[in-house]
Amino acid sequence: MPYRHFSNKEIADILYEMAALYEMAGVEFKPRAYERAAQNIESMKDEVHDVYAEGGEKALDAIPGVGKGMASHIKELFTRGHFKEYEALRKKMPVDILGLTAVEGIGAKTVKTLWQKLKIRDLNALERAAKEGKLSKLPGFGRKSEEKIAKGIAFLRSAGGRRTLGSVFSYVKKLEGEIRQFPEVEKISVAGSIRRWKETIGDIDILVTSRKPEKVMERFCAMREVGHVFGTGPTKTNVRLKSGIDADIRVIPEESWGAALCYFTGSKSHNIELRKIAIRRGLKLNEYGLFKGARRVAGKTEEEIYKALGLSYIEPELREMTGEIDAARKKTLPKLIGYNDVRGDLQVQTNWTDGSVGIKEMAEAAEREGLEYIVITDHTRGLAMTGGLDEKGILRQMKEIESLNRSYGKAGKKFSILTGTEVNIRKDGTLDIADDVLRKLDVVGAAVHSHFTLSKNEQTKRVIRAIENPNVDIIFHLTGRIINRREGIAVDIDEVIRAAKRTGTILEINAYPDRLDIKDEYVRKCVAAGVLMSIDSDAHSPEHFSLLQFGIAQARRGWAEKKDIINTLPVQKMLARLKGR
Repeated sequence: MPYRHFSNKEIADILYEMAALYEMAGVEFKPRAYERAAQNIESMKDEVHDVYAEGGEKALDAIPGVGKGMASHIKELFTRGHFKEYEALRKKMPVDILGLTAVEGIGAKTVKTLWQKLKIRDLNALERAAKEGKLSKLPGFGRKSEEKIAKGIAFLRSAGGRRTLGSVFSYVKKLEGEIRQFPEVEKISVAGSIRRWKETIGDIDILVTSRKPEKVMERFCAMREVGHVFGTGPTKTNVRLKSGIDADIRVIPEESWGAALCYFTGSKSHNIELRKIAIRRGLKLNEYGLFKGARRVAGKTEEEIYKALGLSYIEPELREMTGEIDAARKKTLPKLIGYNDVRGDLQVQTNWTDGSVGIKEMAEAAEREGLEYIVITDHTRGLAMTGGLDEKGILRQMKEIESLNRSYGKAGKKFSILTGTEVNIRKDGTLDIADDVLRKLDVVGAAVHSHFTLSKNEQTKRVIRAIENPNVDIIFHLTGRIINRREGIAVDIDEVIRAAKRTGTILEINAYPDRLDIKDEYVRKCVAAGVLMSIDSDAHSPEHFSLLQFGIAQARRGWAEKKDIINTLPVQKMLARLKGR
């Protein structure tokens, strides 16, 4: 049966909208169910439309968190381009829900109030209302709320339309895979900020080699993902994809492949410095090669270009002009952590709180992903919206984990499930779970989930107090930032790192693409200070373990080696390195 293509991101966005629409309507349970399904689909490796093409509605039903009702809706999307329930709810609330809720502090119920009271449909209307002082006159808002919303809009605008890498990564990889199948394509690579694994990306740069470039351009323009062709020529085409992202494809001569890959990978400042080095050596560097007069002396590979410039090869993640050129000249570049070096995941949520499936299902998914152990870190009671656990709940969960580990032992499995929690750091730095229970757990992570606007001094003292608790092993997503949506808390990162070093506390690199917290410059500071870090997926569904690659990329961009990351160790050695062990 013919069907229309929707990307995973497009499907997830519709399901997120459904969650918000049901919340506005006051329907219980459905908002969280739609949100979980959206999260799972957004992080899937496979495209949902391919899953449907191969297995039909039954295959959609098997996607974690989807179920029969949502599977039917997704089928309607593919066969009709829409589904009735969504359209009916949209008519009642004709607003740009995702655009409005992208502003920090605005949830579904706030959107409903804004529509009912001020007929605000989109971000522009919200911005006008804030500037005119209309928001502060609404019941329950006030001047501070209005100022916070105005600040949130400004922060959102500052992103300049860039998207998180994780939200487009699987889409880009699928696009790359389809182009790789063109009979005329010999070699292909995605370049630009995607190849440097930047936190956010603006567009897609694709390089290929081919002896029939015109045919490659023709096939590319005919791809179903292409929405509009801005311009096309014999060796270059620029398009806007149906996902809304601009993409360029270039056909490169084989002898210039390395030079072009280096040039189009960037960063711009890194490339400028390489060209300066070439000039000092009496050479000329551009996207076609490294030349001595008219003679090309290097260009086929990136490695030979760096070598000809007297430099060690520099990994794409380091090409940001943060000292990598000098280190390459002195042969002191770090041996970066590899993408397969992480052996365990120290932050995993289950359906005991806000995860989508049980402990056993999450363990099985982690094992399929090649991990050797996970720590179950469901939220605690201070985070009521997640159904956080109290002390009794944690102790009950520990018994279930103990039972699962016994069954694994009897079956001869070497996979380990460790007990843990994501304990809430209160405003004053104390924790919302008693120390005598925390002492019983294998791993304790602590995190800030509230009071984001405290002063830098207050936040620093708050975090350090948690760090100094002898039962806290890791600080999860230290700053609490949400990329493109919420700034992180203001902390004195140097003071925090010194406290972590003094106490032996781990600082987490949260791999969830909207977080990537701590950011790369803080990773670099931890490496310099000798503070151990962990790389964790913050998994809430089985699909989320694949997100670890983004945390690893963040670590690499912060110059981290394998020895800097605690969960590159086998489980017993990892546990032995924790505080107080």
